[in-house]
Amino acid sequence: MSSDSPSTSGSGDVPTVLVRDGQGRRLLCFLEQLIPLDGHDYGLMTPVDTPVCLVRLAQDDDEQDEPIDELEGAEEILSIADVILQEEDLTLIRSAVTLTVSGELEEPDPDEIDPEAFEDDETEEEESDLYEMLGRPFWVGEEQYALFVPIDPFFVVARIENGEGVVVEGEEFERIQPRIEAELDERELAGD
Repeated sequence: MSSDSPSTSGSGDVPTVLVRDGQGRRLLCFLEQLIPLDGHDYGLMTPVDTPVCLVRLAQDDDEQDEPIDELEGAEEILSIADVILQEEDLTLIRSAVTLTVSGELEEPDPDEIDPEAFEDDETEEEESDLYEMLGRPFWVGEEQYALFVPIDPFFVVARIENGEGVVVEGEEFERIQPRIEAELDERELAGD
């Protein structure tokens, strides 16, 4: 790794890295793993703030909830989500890679999490159990929306350059993802 290594947030703490995407948005992340490949250092990271997903809720049984991946043009929806979160002393941040929320969130009660939701069945109902609604649903025009927090960890892959991270996307991500997974599997086996 270069001398421009990620900063640590205190003695012995997990290092943090400021990650940016192609649009210049930023996301502060904890560096979980550092993986050297092809002369570059790649980081497997988790956001410092809580990642959230904006979802358009189904209006009847024939529809499915629809995650909103493209946020351009969604400012009216996000503005209302801001107000909903402010009621709980939370702040919605338009970060790189994902929306995030800063502030004190209540931790999910482990007794209320259904362990069967984490089995390999990919039914829609079980998939929805992998997320917990944050705040209350809200209306924008004729559509109802809500923010959801993933229960599983949310990972970001970034290339480390000059002590910062650049989000790995597109062809580069497709090229290195299997190699990163293989390296992590190898490290896990070596640790056993």
